Amino acid sequence: MDDIQVLIPVTVMPRRRFMATIPLLLATPVFSGLVGGDQEKEPPKSIPELFTPEECERIKASALAMDLENFYGKGYSCAESMLMVALRKLKQPESLVWCAAGFGGGLGQKDLCGYLTAGVMAIGLAAGQLKLERKEAKTRCSDWTKQYWTWWTGSFPLRCAEIRTPEADRDTCRRLGLRAAVRLDELLTQMIPPVG
Repeated sequence: MDDIQVLIPVTVMPRRRFMATIPLLLATPVFSGLVGGDQEKEPPKSIPELFTPEECERIKASALAMDLENFYGKGYSCAESMLMVALRKLKQPESLVWCAAGFGGGLGQKDLCGYLTAGVMAIGLAAGQLKLERKEAKTRCSDWTKQYWTWWTGSFPLRCAEIRTPEADRDTCRRLGLRAAVRLDELLTQMIPPVG
C-alpha cells in the first residue's frame, strides 16, 4: 500500500489568467485573514447630538451654516441645500443647484452623503473661479478636496445608511449639515478670500 502513488491532475493555467484570479482568492474568507482581513475594524462614527460651545460659535459665524437653515428640509435635499449655499457664497447662478438634484439621500441609494458630495462640487466651482492656469487650479482643487475629505472621514461616516440609522433622531442630518457647512465655508474662504 505504501508504494501506491496518488496522481493529482495538474491544470496548466496561463500566467495572465492566474494573476487575474488573485483578487478573487484574496476576497474569500480563507485567504482574507492572511492579508489583514482579520484586523479589528474601527467602530462606526456617530453624529454628536449636541454642539460644543466652540461649534455653536463657528456655526453662528458661518454664512453658509446660517444660510443652510433656509434650504435643508424645505424642499431641498442635503446635497441641494449644501450646493445652494455655496452657489450663493460664490455668486454663481442658483439654477446650478440642479447639478446636485440626484445626489441627495446618498445618491438616492443611501450611499455617499449628499453634504459630502455637494461640498466637493462647491470646491470644484470655487477652483474654476481662481485666476490661475487650469493645471494649477486643478491641483489646488485636489488639495482642498483632500482637506474636506480628511476632515469628514476623521469625524463622520461616509454613507447615508450609516448616518440615518434607525437609532438616529430626525435632527441628525441637520446637525451634520451645519458642521459640514462650517468646514466648507472655511475652505471656500481660503480658496477665494472675500473682496473688501
